[in-house]
Amino acid sequence: MFIDMHAHAYRKRPPGPCRFCNVEELIQRYDEVGIERGAVLPIVSPEIYLPQANEDILEMAEQYPDRIIPFCNIDPRALTNAVDAPLDRLLRHYRDLGCKGLGEVMPNLPFLHPMVQNLFKHAAAVGLPVIFDGSDQVGGDFGLYDDPGMPQLEHTLQRFPNLIILGHGPTFWTEIARLDTPAERSSCFRPDGGQVGCRPQGPIKEEGVMPKLLRRYPNLYGDLSDHNPWMALSRDPDYGPKFVNEFQDRLIFGTDLCSPTMTLPLIDLLLEWRGNGTISEAVFQKIARENAIRLFGLG
Repeated sequence: MFIDMHAHAYRKRPPGPCRFCNVEELIQRYDEVGIERGAVLPIVSPEIYLPQANEDILEMAEQYPDRIIPFCNIDPRALTNAVDAPLDRLLRHYRDLGCKGLGEVMPNLPFLHPMVQNLFKHAAAVGLPVIFDGSDQVGGDFGLYDDPGMPQLEHTLQRFPNLIILGHGPTFWTEIARLDTPAERSSCFRPDGGQVGCRPQGPIKEEGVMPKLLRRYPNLYGDLSDHNPWMALSRDPDYGPKFVNEFQDRLIFGTDLCSPTMTLPLIDLLLEWRGNGTISEAVFQKIARENAIRLFGLG
């Protein structure tokens, strides 16, 4: 029923803030919730998780070719830690081995940092779509930094019109509506390691920047993984379906499944909307699987 374009799994579980799935646990969870196959995105930047090898993901895909879609990931500081690093050599290598995209890109560098832009330049040249995660701060966090209103993302979309970029995470999805305060864009870490923040809730009184960017830039897509898009779409029962119907061709279902016990409320929301006619069967199928097949060239 669903194709998941954003999940994580480790060959052997590392220590860290999350009890990551191994590939068998990921597939078991897929069977439980009706996901036919999914993309596994390697984590390579060390800001919060221990890096893993792209080869681990390729090995999972070789072991379960009908269930696992491999992505590659390259830290923009790789090879030479310089703005002219020949990252296209790496990207082309992994593309030719079957990787369908790049991500998730989440070093804690500004979106317009020259090394990040170098990575995007090479991804565009090689033809790999990019999934990123974002942050509203530099230091003490992971994810590409952008300012309120996402001007750095917009300049990147302008600079690389042939590069498909999938927006993911809180700094992207909270901007579905106009923010009351900039800090609503994300959480921060307490000194004891826990997270604290104030996410926007309630009806959407005024549209934010994100829908405007989707209208303006055809190379921008929405990654529906993790709880942030579910919160953005479910907070307003009138605006959420309207948004989904308008951008039905550029929304890609995902889970961001990390732990085997992670809840997936977006599945229930999409099924509910299909069941009561809020969205049509055609729109549901696009978001659940057809957009992924088209965008990533899945057979």
